[in-house]
Amino acid sequence: MIALTNVTGVDGTGRELKDSIILIKEGKFVLVDADSVPEGYEVIDAARKYFTPGLIDVHTHLGVHEEGLGKEGQDFNETSSATTPGVRAIDGINPKDRGFEDARRAGVTTVQVMPGSANVIGGEMCVLKTVGDIVDEMVIRNPSGLKAATGENPKRFHGEKGRMPTTRMGVAGLLRKKFIEAENYKRKLSSGETGRDAELEPIVKVLDKEIPLRVHAHRADDIVTVLRLKREFGFDVTIEHCTEGHQIAPFIAKHDVRVSVGPTMTPRSKVELSDKGWNTLLALAEADVPFSITTDHPVIAIEHLMTSVILAVKYGLTEAQAMKAITLDAAKHLGVDDRVGTVEVGKDADFVLWNGTPFDLRNQVEYTYINGVRVFGE
Repeated sequence: MIALTNVTGVDGTGRELKDSIILIKEGKFVLVDADSVPEGYEVIDAARKYFTPGLIDVHTHLGVHEEGLGKEGQDFNETSSATTPGVRAIDGINPKDRGFEDARRAGVTTVQVMPGSANVIGGEMCVLKTVGDIVDEMVIRNPSGLKAATGENPKRFHGEKGRMPTTRMGVAGLLRKKFIEAENYKRKLSSGETGRDAELEPIVKVLDKEIPLRVHAHRADDIVTVLRLKREFGFDVTIEHCTEGHQIAPFIAKHDVRVSVGPTMTPRSKVELSDKGWNTLLALAEADVPFSITTDHPVIAIEHLMTSVILAVKYGLTEAQAMKAITLDAAKHLGVDDRVGTVEVGKDADFVLWNGTPFDLRNQVEYTYINGVRVFGE
């Protein structure tokens, strides 16, 4: 049992904390703004430190695209086919990836790990804490979505091999084909037929709204195509990257979707990124589209999640908007806001103590806690 005293910072809900007492028991927050420290609690004095919830990166390839290992560390794109809904990120995650240690050092306590964007349908993803030796014990939601991708990547990966898709029409056509097959599979099951289909079962989960389709889409026209498919099949969707979202923010707002934006710190390395900029976040905020900020690790190293947030503030977001994008709104994006994202009674005791406001690049994480246990800091 832990009692944090003299806590100053933010709780993730938009509320500021000032000289508060927070009680933690069995890995959960049990009282916020306590009047005193009960007997039997270990006291941690947070004076002269800044408190935040644990940070969340909604779009990473931690453990499936390991840094510095070349082909051996690349387990995120199963490019033997353009549609591989039956593969699962959890089966490729190496918890010994050094990126997990980097995440803890940067105060990132929860991440979503997803397949890459080579395929039109890339497989299932999962949400996990950034500490542990056994992936199954790190997971807090599995599956958390089904990965799909539009635009340049699937066209290039599979077009170069002389197979569909070679065009954007082909990308959308393959998505429709697989969803129609899944609808037919559902009808067969409901009529009493037996037998399982490993490729169609994940798509049925999307049709039944057990999980969302999470779609890699940079260009505005690709985003519009994704929303067209959402209307056709009625599934839940998140837009991943949303690079040209500022061009059509009011249209996105009409479709009740969440988006993740990033990695914005990269150069304009391909045509789809030609209109990349921090103004995307500002336009989405103005249109009331809920958004998260991501590194797309290892495209941007995960320890720079907070750096990305600081730059977003530099270019116009408020600190409150930016912090929500990697705490509460990120948790909602992943469907795990009952567990993480804010400091509230009953939620996991994931938090960070900084040596000053995290919005100053000179300041650093002193301690990171996951489930009430210190995982970084001496």
